[in-house]
Amino acid sequence: MFLATESGGPGSIGQYNGFDIFMLLFTLLIFIGFVRLLMARPRKNKFAIAFAGVSLALFLVVDYIMIFKIWMA
Repeated sequence: MFLATESGGPGSIGQYNGFDIFMLLFTLLIFIGFVRLLMARPRKNKFAIAFAGVSLALFLVVDYIMIFKIWMA
């Protein structure tokens, strides 16, 4: 019962949450790191590229859900 909140209360901006901007910034940082890993010249760290790729894919899915399923609802 304590977790139930009503939308549209004081201080709410639709379904927007303050943590959402951090999710978008983290996605941007992961994307920049992924591109830099792919552009490495002498040796490419395949484990780091795979880890960054999976992380980027996960964050993109979460951002899609956040923007199109929650914000636009």
